[in-house]
Parts: sequence; structure tokens; C-alpha cells
Amino acid sequence: MAPSSVGKVTADPTTRIAVLERGRVPAGEPVLRGDDLGVLQGDGLFETMHLRQGQPWLRDEHLARLAASAVALELTLPPAADLVELLDAVCAGWPTQVEGALRLVCTRGPAVGGPPTVYATLTEVPASARAARRAGISVATLPLGVPAEARTGLDWLPAGVKSTSYAVNSAARRWARRAGVDDVLWVSSDGYALEGPTANVVWLTGDTLCTVPAASTGILPGTTAAWLLGHVGELGLTAAERMITPAELSAADGVWFTSSVRGLTEVHSLDGVRRDRCPRTPALHAVLGFPVP
Repeated sequence: MAPSSVGKVTADPTTRIAVLERGRVPAGEPVLRGDDLGVLQGDGLFETMHLRQGQPWLRDEHLARLAASAVALELTLPPAADLVELLDAVCAGWPTQVEGALRLVCTRGPAVGGPPTVYATLTEVPASARAARRAGISVATLPLGVPAEARTGLDWLPAGVKSTSYAVNSAARRWARRAGVDDVLWVSSDGYALEGPTANVVWLTGDTLCTVPAASTGILPGTTAAWLLGHVGELGLTAAERMITPAELSAADGVWFTSSVRGLTEVHSLDGVRRDRCPRTPALHAVLGFPVP
């Protein structure tokens, strides 16, 4: 299988779509059947990657997470080489100076049966995401309603997967808009900070950069957070996974959200309390390599 381009590849940074075994297709052309289980039931997976200099950053790490999630969902994926070809097809000719948000989607396919639906989209990183790297974000805590370690104890419930079933995440982001904040941080019923709807939380205490342990809490293991913690030794810091309460988080030397498209965004306000900017933020941005306007 080798995806072929449909139409001429241009350098315009507009929405692009490529479909497995079809290659590039016009943005307005139908991709999904009406009975696709990814639409009807949110039964599918996706990964979003940061496109920099025309290349998907941490591509292999994202594909590895996708493969692990597929095992948990008993979803059969195409060979990794085919997925790479699909990503290459949608990225071909993208302007190297333009940041891109590259999304790979795999659903279970039609309800009547058949192969999974697999496609990729590419859009320019929104200006709001780029601005958040510079200005930071306001965050409010939001109860998730389950104990921190409850999900990993349920062997029937896949935990730590990036599912297309995004109703809870979207509801949290809508609540954030109504509350007048930029984002939310979910908190367990036993009082521990977990993750944001589309981001991991990392914080600095002394010379240790920390994040929440995904294996014991069932949160999504962040590729950006993992890469950052794996490279903080370049800044003379150590890395750790720890549990933390919102009160302890408020006392940290620095708090950030990490995600594949926004990169690193400093939390400048938590539950309405303004935080001092952390002097380590520019160095962390530099390590990650996301442009800061």
C-alpha cells in the first residue's frame, strides 16, 4: 500500500486530509461513513503531533502510544509503516516555517463491519496556542469524581488511552469558558491533582521537575511531559513522578501544562490565585524547542 496524492500539493498552510489507501483528498470530501463507530460511539483513537520544520516531532513515541492504546481497545491497526506513509502524504510540501498540528485518527470502522477507518489531518497551530506559550494560562480545579487510583483497578476499563470519545474532555473545556478561565485541572475525589482535559501538569519543587504517575492513576501518559522530564538534566534538574494536592501545587516554584500542540504553558493563576512567573520557564521552552512568539 502506498498513498498517492490527489491533486497538486501546494505550499498553502490550510487544512489537509489524507486517508489510508486513498492518499491526499480535498478538505471538503467525505472521509467517514455515517455509521462509523468513531462517530456513533466514539469508538476509536487518535494522536496529535507537533509539526516543526515540516517533520512530526516525537512521531515514533506517538505511534507507540497509539499501538498500546489499540491493544487496550482491541482495535486492529494497520502496520506502522503504512501509518508513517500516511503521515508523510499529508505533510508533503507543508511550509517548513509554519507550525502544524498533525492528527492521526483510527476508528473501529463501520457498524456493519469492515476495516478500521484511518486518516490524518494537518492544520496550522492556532494563534491562541502559540500565544499561551508566551502569556501563560489561568486554570481552575474541577472534581473528576473518582479516587486517584480507581481507574487502574478496573480491568474492563481502558485507562490512559487517547480515545476519540471526548465528551468529558469537551464538557470540561466548556465549563472552563463559562468560568472565565483558560483550562481546568481535574482533581480526584481523594484530593489529588490528575491532568487537564488535553494536557499533563508538571511542576517544579526546588530542583526537581515532577509530573503525576500515569501508571497508578490511569491518566494519559504525556509524550511531551515524558520528553521534558527525560531532558531536564540539561538544566541541572532532576525528574520525578509524584502525587500532589492542589494546595501543594499552589506552593510549587513553578506549574505548567504540557501538550503536543501548545507545548509548555505556565499556569499563572490557579483557582483565582495569581502566581509569580517562574524564572525557569524560558529554559524549559528552550529544551522543548517550541517557538515562543
